[in-house]
Amino acid sequence: MVKLLTHQQLDERLDRFAAEPERFADLCRELAAELDRDNVALEISDPLSWRRPVEGAASAQRVTLAQQFRADVDSITIMDRESEARLARRIEFARIRFEKVLADTGISPDRVPKSIGQVSLGVQGASSSGCTLPPRVCRRWFELHALRTELVERNLYLVPINVERYSHTSASQSDLIQEGSASLFRAVDGFDWRRGLLFRTYAVHWLNQAFRSYLYNFSNTVRVPVYLQKALKHVNDAKQKLGDVNAAPEAIAAATNMSENLVGAAMHSVRSARSLDAGYDDEEGGRLKDLLKAHDDEGPYSTDLEDVKLDQSIHDALAQLSERERLVIERRFGIHSGREHTLAEVAAELGVSLERVRQIQVRALGKLRTPGLRKAVDPFLN
Repeated sequence: MVKLLTHQQLDERLDRFAAEPERFADLCRELAAELDRDNVALEISDPLSWRRPVEGAASAQRVTLAQQFRADVDSITIMDRESEARLARRIEFARIRFEKVLADTGISPDRVPKSIGQVSLGVQGASSSGCTLPPRVCRRWFELHALRTELVERNLYLVPINVERYSHTSASQSDLIQEGSASLFRAVDGFDWRRGLLFRTYAVHWLNQAFRSYLYNFSNTVRVPVYLQKALKHVNDAKQKLGDVNAAPEAIAAATNMSENLVGAAMHSVRSARSLDAGYDDEEGGRLKDLLKAHDDEGPYSTDLEDVKLDQSIHDALAQLSERERLVIERRFGIHSGREHTLAEVAAELGVSLERVRQIQVRALGKLRTPGLRKAVDPFLN
């Protein structure tokens, strides 16, 4: 029969181990072996145990995702330093025990799923609809996951506080909240209680890393390399320092100690994109695509909206040929005439042999096989 070790009982053992920080991991391994021999499982706390009811939570008004997140965060009780250190020690012990069961069963960590569904809070094994590994492995993993989740949830208040620092950016607040919440798990995995720091002191670094990574990689429709985004920040700071938003690249380069080429590249990297369905007139309800629509359109598509036109591209290409070469190409491929002509018909028109027409055609096609022409014609080829 599976026995249960409460968090209080575990903390009593781990507190004694903490008096010898350099031996803490070894003592945990000995305790893990002892619990495994006695078939003892760890207590899994109910998430409601660190939440309190929030006044007005039953309001029927519509709320945004950010508002709902803040309401959830307000319902979580914050830990003091001692409780936080004890939870961190539990996490380290649970991780050591989980690594031990993987080694005992010969299961690679790569085989452990990111999510194993809901495991029963009881002590009878580790029934889980989402875990196909041995029950003992599933139970050890869920014990670790539950402890990590508790430390993350009880520090979620750090996310909205630090998101406010990026309110001036164009990034979605909901996306930043999601990135920040996920980064707390990475902070939990790297946190070392032996250093005597509060978890929030360590976690803020990971939050800012996550926010900046999101801004660098996803805030623009067209991704701008990180080095250019950092250079652009220095450029904007220099413009503000110089008091001239239209400062010349030379002046900015002198103020930032960057090369003029890098300053120019950063300034040219600033491109904004807007949806064609975006509104531009709140009163009339106009949209940007209405400004681009040709008045004589018979349908949703018009060649007037294209950057290049096929007939203009062909005309520019044929202009590179001599008069005789242009005539041969036009006749042979039915350009402007509506049908293709045979070599014999073209030869009769020019008064030359069929072989001579073929040679003129080959020479003309060779002139047309240029990168410039290919670029002009590519948009119209399947």
